Amino acid sequence: MESLRTPDDRFRDLPDFSYDPTYVEVDDTEGGRLRVAVVDEGPADAPVALLMHGEPTWSFLYRRMVPVLLEGGMRVVAPDLVGFGRSDKPTERTDYTYARHVGWMREALFDHLDLREATLVCQDWGGLVGLRLVAEHPDRFARVVAANTGLPTGDQRMSEAFEQWRTFSQTVEDFSVSAIVAMGCATPPAPAVQAAYDAPFPDDTYKAGARVFPTLVPASPDDPAAADQRRAWESLARFDKPFHTAFSDGDPITRGGEAPFRTLVPGAQGVAHTTVAGGGHFLQEDVGPELARFVLEVAGLAGPSRG
Repeated sequence: MESLRTPDDRFRDLPDFSYDPTYVEVDDTEGGRLRVAVVDEGPADAPVALLMHGEPTWSFLYRRMVPVLLEGGMRVVAPDLVGFGRSDKPTERTDYTYARHVGWMREALFDHLDLREATLVCQDWGGLVGLRLVAEHPDRFARVVAANTGLPTGDQRMSEAFEQWRTFSQTVEDFSVSAIVAMGCATPPAPAVQAAYDAPFPDDTYKAGARVFPTLVPASPDDPAAADQRRAWESLARFDKPFHTAFSDGDPITRGGEAPFRTLVPGAQGVAHTTVAGGGHFLQEDVGPELARFVLEVAGLAGPSRG
């Protein structure tokens, strides 16, 4: 598998994100290795907040949450998915499959970092990958905080907003990551922040993963990932550890997506849920500190963040 590695100088002077990554190598499934970047901050023996980003962002998305979580006493682990951030980027769209993404994160987070009793905080594809890990390895997690995400099986019709996004992603000539992030925020980020979202992608040859991701979301019953998704839901239907939802109030793509979790996951019964006011799809950008305080609250490290 051929891959590219974004030069380090692209990541200099990132606004409010001075964390040096830890690197681990995973099996690319074709006889080679891929380097995965992970921000790992805080005491090794502290409760783990596993922050999983989505499309087309990277761990930088969580920079407004990391200081709040660290101050609250958590260890923060924020990986860059393969194809994003400071992780290696396979060059062919066919290199990317849903199953490979789950496998790569499983190897990085469990085989190398040996995470246990983690609080998963997941948004967008961070949920599609992270919730599969929860379903397959529930013993590794203490709780889940799902934000603006889902676990589609292909048996339900996708939202019109998602269909429009998928079409746009495959047809737009200039796949501008910063512009996409800005469109998904209630308040467009400052120019320096937008530049940081573009940093992992010096040119289009680095964007195969970002381009293909929307097509990997299971949207039909015969999707290659559909069977794995259904099995994941069967597991989540037995997951009785705390499962919290923290969706924003301004995301047309995932609006209403918390309902299946609250209805079907046993751990979602009788626990705190919240709707975070003022956030778009990328609520970490818009209301990151508020989301971080909710995470601390449900982890038992802070008092209620709302009246």
